[in-house]
Amino acid sequence: MAFPKMSEIQELDDTRLSEAILALKKELFQLRFRQATRQPVKAHEFRHARHKLAQLLTLEHQRRQNHGG
Repeated sequence: MAFPKMSEIQELDDTRLSEAILALKKELFQLRFRQATRQPVKAHEFRHARHKLAQLLTLEHQRRQNHGG
């Protein structure tokens, strides 16, 4: 699974962007929970989730800066 491209993420509207951020935060929580309870977790899942979350948060921040909010 390759990292998502910013061009794909920029197509999201503000509502879907917020939903995607929330979903990724929940996914990261679930991964940490599985790891803490010694359930099998693949390390690359953390990396991919954090990378995509960073991209989404960057896009959200840029949009807020451009809209004066």
